[in-house]
Amino acid sequence: MKAAIEFYFDFSSPYGYFAAEQIEALAARHGRSTQWRPILLGAVFKVTGQQPLVTIPLKGGYAEHDLARSARGYGLPFRKPARFPVATTAACRMFYSLTDTDPAAAKTLAMALYRAYFVDDRDISDPAAVVAVATALGHDGAALSAALEDPALKDRLRQEVDAAVARGVFGSPYLIVDGEPFWGADRLDQMERWLQCPW
Repeated sequence: MKAAIEFYFDFSSPYGYFAAEQIEALAARHGRSTQWRPILLGAVFKVTGQQPLVTIPLKGGYAEHDLARSARGYGLPFRKPARFPVATTAACRMFYSLTDTDPAAAKTLAMALYRAYFVDDRDISDPAAVVAVATALGHDGAALSAALEDPALKDRLRQEVDAAVARGVFGSPYLIVDGEPFWGADRLDQMERWLQCPW
């Protein structure tokens, strides 16, 4: 069995959204599965000293231009949300409440949350908005609302973030395949070439 492509991302990362829209098809072309692992960049930035790209002088303006251009290049709908970036704790917990029992459903939820934020401008920092997205997919909203406050699920998210940092994950998207790391949606093409013929 070929190893899965590990896909680390933050739900508030537009580049993570661009990668999420492509990673399943890319993996399928190479007979790979995927493991989606949402993280909290805010926690990672405490380790790296980074800050959100759009808040950095000079880089921020370029980043906004690049996001719009990248979305056009990928052929994806995109608009910068009214609140950006936002905390994505509820979205991550919701994902991890599903992924162990139904990873396909968790991935579907992740895509719905990304589109809710970067296409429909819904504030996914609000737990009620996250539950509404999950409910629209047919999940039990009341059960998931309760799960968001489960101490075990809170610990799970902390452990996932700590494990990501321990592996060297510092941004979103960050992909690891066969031990080889690739950072950024603009590295998907390079990762695909590497899968064809590692160098």
